[in-house]
Amino acid sequence: MTHPAPYEIIHSPSQRVPVKTWTRGVPIEDKARAQLSRIAEMPFIHKWVAAMPDVHLGMGATIGSVIPMDAAIIPAAVGVDIGCGMMAVRTSITASQLPDDLSGVRSQIEAAVPHGRTHNGKATRDKGAWGTVPDAVGDAWGDLAGEFTELTDKHRALRNANSLHHLGTLGTGNHFIELCLDEQDRVWVMLHSGSRGVGNRIGSYFIGLAKKDMERYFINLPDRDLSYFPEGTEHFTDYVGAVDWAQRFAMRNREVMMDAALRAMKKSKFLPKFESHLEAVNCHHNYVAREHHYGKNVWLTRKGAVRARTGDLGIIPGSMGARSFIVRGKGNEESFHSCSHGAGRVMSRTAAKRAFTLKDHREATAGVECRKDKDVLDETPGAYKDIDAVMAAQADLVEVVYTLKQVVCVKG
Repeated sequence: MTHPAPYEIIHSPSQRVPVKTWTRGVPIEDKARAQLSRIAEMPFIHKWVAAMPDVHLGMGATIGSVIPMDAAIIPAAVGVDIGCGMMAVRTSITASQLPDDLSGVRSQIEAAVPHGRTHNGKATRDKGAWGTVPDAVGDAWGDLAGEFTELTDKHRALRNANSLHHLGTLGTGNHFIELCLDEQDRVWVMLHSGSRGVGNRIGSYFIGLAKKDMERYFINLPDRDLSYFPEGTEHFTDYVGAVDWAQRFAMRNREVMMDAALRAMKKSKFLPKFESHLEAVNCHHNYVAREHHYGKNVWLTRKGAVRARTGDLGIIPGSMGARSFIVRGKGNEESFHSCSHGAGRVMSRTAAKRAFTLKDHREATAGVECRKDKDVLDETPGAYKDIDAVMAAQADLVEVVYTLKQVVCVKG
């Protein structure tokens, strides 16, 4: 008896390769399908494009897409939130040791980690960036500073990018810090963030350079945002170096924030003494890597996708009121060893603010110590796909190691 493939295939007449989507039982909007088809028209795609169950419309390249490219890179296939990803640490605290009122714990984490939008680009402690940079952040920046100077010496447009003052800060949008409970009522600290303003500047700058290159060489594209750098060109080499730096900045950013959050918790009068080195995961879900697939070394972009080789640990978060998962990869080659990076949006931020009320949001986040104001309505659980359906659609890509439910959520 033959079993149906776990994925569905998109194939329009203009595509050069198919698109395999792990979306059974999960909605995918028509605009995202069309965008995936346009990506599959590009001449250097190796084998096919893979789309994860949280796939949705993005800028240039679809969020939730995995794109193997032979001797070229599309900067928009990484995007501007370069190196965005997740980190999780398991602590020795149990649910019974948490206070009934978690607002004090939330406030202490918020005080320890700058979050929110930088005010008019200025570095002010209460507006999402450091005013006076702490020693721990300065020490972390030391490992990155030299290469950043080399990068900005060559690309002067990047000189004023906010880098040092954003290191160790959360940002806004869907970035968060959470306390979660696993099936054994153990407390985890989980956070989501990336390369912040400097990654955005690098991504935007190189996407712009790619567009100018396409115009210079009269290359017609199905979408201008799919402009690319051929391997061997100067801009290709510069982009690979810049994005590698931004990815390391993003990983270091998560480590600095996690250290700050754990220090705040360990000083808290609301929590017992605890250990926090028991288990940790730190993984990107917006990045490019050199990988070997189906007989060829390719440049593989994961934009809203996590590497899931056999044994790889990853994190798939739900929305503010839903479950999240620590997973182990199954090494599925057809997905290019990838899985989803979360639930994925089912509606835009603007649509969510129109569709949901504060009452809806409060009901959806009942039991979670988090913001309940109108400025987070675009992040309310109903704006996202059903995480359980997303997990069911990728059962051949990952296995669940831990199931987490948040009790505290810090949002920018």
